[in-house]
Amino acid sequence: MREGQGLIVVGVDGSDHARRALDWALSEARLRQGRCLLVHAYDYGIAGATPGGAPVEGIAQAAQEVLDRELAFARGSGVPVEGRLVAEGAARALLDASAGADLVVVGSRGRGALASVLLGSVSTAVAHHAACAVVVVPSPAGPG
Repeated sequence: MREGQGLIVVGVDGSDHARRALDWALSEARLRQGRCLLVHAYDYGIAGATPGGAPVEGIAQAAQEVLDRELAFARGSGVPVEGRLVAEGAARALLDASAGADLVVVGSRGRGALASVLLGSVSTAVAHHAACAVVVVPSPAGPG
């Protein structure tokens, strides 16, 4: 059995679009009799440049709380799950995790093409560079 067999990596960040991706990943893992690795990445941004470290500790603690909430939700599914907290950009964290996985699942915020180009897109980066198959779970269609 190869290392990643049955492993589905899913990016979580506490948002509704990431929760939809997590729901999809848990359903798929159940069908495959697999397991999920929930990856939550955070970046210190400008706080990393401030002296003293207190804001940095708060960022890491808040990130851990997000991951803990998503793990608690996922454990209710009956699918084996584990979590990984990573202090780097979300795309890089998911790409690194994809090396040992069968599938990566990410949510889409549903931005337009121009916004994605200007702001960057984790789902686009993962879809283009992951070491395994990728599923991007779209946001639900808005009114109209």
